[in-house]
Amino acid sequence: MPARSYGKSSKRTHPDRTKTDQKEAVRAKKHLGQHFLKDLSIAERIASLLTGHTNYKTVLEIGPGMGVLTQYLLKDNLPYTTYVVEIDTESIVYLNTHFPALHGRILEGDFLKMDLSTRFLEPFAIIGNFPYNISSQILFNVLEHRQQVPEVVCMLQREVAQRIASPPGNKDYGILSVLLQAYYDIRYEFTVDAHVFSPPPNVQSGVISLRRNNVVALPCDEKKFKQVVKQGFNNRRKTLRNALKPLNPPEAMLSHPLLDKRAEQLGVAEFVELTLLIMKEG
Repeated sequence: MPARSYGKSSKRTHPDRTKTDQKEAVRAKKHLGQHFLKDLSIAERIASLLTGHTNYKTVLEIGPGMGVLTQYLLKDNLPYTTYVVEIDTESIVYLNTHFPALHGRILEGDFLKMDLSTRFLEPFAIIGNFPYNISSQILFNVLEHRQQVPEVVCMLQREVAQRIASPPGNKDYGILSVLLQAYYDIRYEFTVDAHVFSPPPNVQSGVISLRRNNVVALPCDEKKFKQVVKQGFNNRRKTLRNALKPLNPPEAMLSHPLLDKRAEQLGVAEFVELTLLIMKEG
């Protein structure tokens, strides 16, 4: 699906932009779910969350729109080069006109359909105000390229952001929480109110940061790990003894104390242990 962009327009292209020229502004398109961020201080705060974790030299912004966040990623003193990916042709024209520094670094198209492994041969960070409707898909894509992506800073629907950053034992904790936390240290940074967007969305947004941990590979079959996690949360009100029945766990492990718990009570290490038990007994 098309990526949604956030932005704010102006005749000027440096970080002091404060006024919107309505004649030059990109129209917010409902079918793309565009909501343009109006508060520059929030954009600057999001950009400042990039830490350079593991010393990457490239940053990819998803859905720059009119560059409200981009302008803070193009400062001369930054240790990385910024690329952007945008699907909206009107936004692409605007970026080419107002941000000459981006020439040759605007990737046109759908982020979800791009082969990142061939686009970027070196590690790169991802940043952006993600569209609500594909934010989970973007993060699953990040998981697939986790060896290349050491850091992510993103704005999502607040409930999704809280879920991803939630610890075990919390009602918000879910499938994406476990899968991402297996490879990333995740922090909920701050909440963004709807009124700072034009047009305002019907929900609040949340900003989170993800930084790659030291796990190169899990000590179990990762495909089986995903299967166990998904099956557990698909029946999250049941104990794992009942929730995992479709996986046909062997009789020998049915008395294990982990199976007395529900999926939301297990951390990554416990899901790994459970996966190893199933594989061993199987």
